[in-house]
Amino acid sequence: MKRDQLSDVFDLIEVAGMVSGGFSVRGDWFCRLEIKDPVKMIGVVCGRVRLATDGYGPIDLEPGDVAILNGCTQVVLKGGPGAAPATKLDVEQSGDAFVRVDGAECGEADVIIGGHVDVNPTGAALLAQALPRVGLVRASADEATNLHAILNRVLDEVTGNRIGSAFAVQQQGQLLLLEVLRAYLAQADDLPPGWLRLLTDERLRPAVTSMHDEPGKPWRLEELARAAAMSRTSFAERFRAVAGVPPLTYLNAWRMQLARHALRDSDTRVGPLAFRLGYTSESAFSNAFKREVGMSPLRYRASVQAV
Repeated sequence: MKRDQLSDVFDLIEVAGMVSGGFSVRGDWFCRLEIKDPVKMIGVVCGRVRLATDGYGPIDLEPGDVAILNGCTQVVLKGGPGAAPATKLDVEQSGDAFVRVDGAECGEADVIIGGHVDVNPTGAALLAQALPRVGLVRASADEATNLHAILNRVLDEVTGNRIGSAFAVQQQGQLLLLEVLRAYLAQADDLPPGWLRLLTDERLRPAVTSMHDEPGKPWRLEELARAAAMSRTSFAERFRAVAGVPPLTYLNAWRMQLARHALRDSDTRVGPLAFRLGYTSESAFSNAFKREVGMSPLRYRASVQAV
C-alpha cells in the first residue's frame, strides 16, 4: 500500500486517538469539565447537546457530530428539552469510564463520548499550530458517513464490559480520530496556514511527496516547482500562503522531524543519519539540529530516553 503524507506525519508525531469516557443522562442537565489535554474531542452518540468553551458557543451538536477543542481550558455541556431546571452533573467525580445517570440508555437520553489526541511533544506543538481553537465535524456531511457508526461502536465497547474491551476501545479511538480529521479537513474552508493545510493541497502535493520520499536530496526550488507543474514564482507564493513557510524551510523542518524520530532509537548513529538527511557533515547536521531543537542530537536523545 502506498504511503501518504498525513500517515507519515502521524507516525512521526506518534498521534493516537484516546477515548476517555462519557455519560448518558435524561432530562435537563448541564456539566462543566476542566480540560487538561491539549486537543480534546467531544462526540454526541444520541440526543442533542449544546457546547460552550472559552468564549466560543453555544454550539448545537447532534448525533454523530464531534467537536475538536484545541488549547481550551474548560467546556460547558447542556442538554434536555428545557422543561425543568437543569441538574448539574459531576461526572468527573465518579471515577468510572462511563456514567449512566439513573440508568439512562441511548434512545431516551443524551449520550456523550469524550476523548483526546495523544501525541509526543513535537506533535503537540504541530497540532496546536495546525488546528483552530474550536473545530466542528458534522455527521450529516458526505465526508463523515462513518462517524456516527464509530461513535456507536465506541459506546458499545466502553459499556459492554467484554473481554478485550480495553484493546477494542483503543483501536476504535484511533479510527474515530482518523475519521474526525478526514471529515474536518474535507469540510474546513478556513484552515490556518501550516502543515495540515499543506497536506490537503492538491496542487502542491506532488512537490510535498517528492520532499517526503527523498528528504536527503539537495532539492532546488526549480525542481519542486516543476514537480508541481507550476512556475517557480507561482509555486513559491502558493507554498508560502498554504504552509506559512517557504518550501525549503518546510523541507528543513521535515528533516528535523525525521531526525527527532530517528534519535529516539539508541542504535541510530548521528553521522550516517546526517548524510541520509542531506547534510554534508555531521557537524553541519548537529548545528542545524541545535538551531531547530535547542540542543545537540546526543543531548536530545539522552533527554527523550530519560523520560
